[in-house]
Amino acid sequence: MNAHKASFINAAVLILMGLWGAYASGSFGGGGSPTAFIPVGIGVVLLLLNGGVKSENKVIAHIAVLLTFLTIFALGMPLKGAMGKGNTMGVVRLALMILSSIFAMVYFIKSFRDARLAREAAGE
Repeated sequence: MNAHKASFINAAVLILMGLWGAYASGSFGGGGSPTAFIPVGIGVVLLLLNGGVKSENKVIAHIAVLLTFLTIFALGMPLKGAMGKGNTMGVVRLALMILSSIFAMVYFIKSFRDARLAREAAGE
């Protein structure tokens, strides 16, 4: 597994779980909150950035890392709210999105570390 594959998986999870959450909250019919679509938007942006992550573009990779990092924390409050309401499926959806984002972060960090070690080895 590498960073661009982990980021792709994370983007897919954010989109799919976000759409499921939006549907479950009634956001498609206009009754729910439009904020239900935020994970979907983040997932789409991560998909658009994925080509740059794959080609090891440093700027794009760092943008993807920042967006993934912010996503982990941004989903914390909705998770707390779903837990407080006893919304089991909401908790599952949000936990999956958080876990997939953490999964992607682990591979981003590994990728950055490997690149640094390769640069150091080439410099010696």
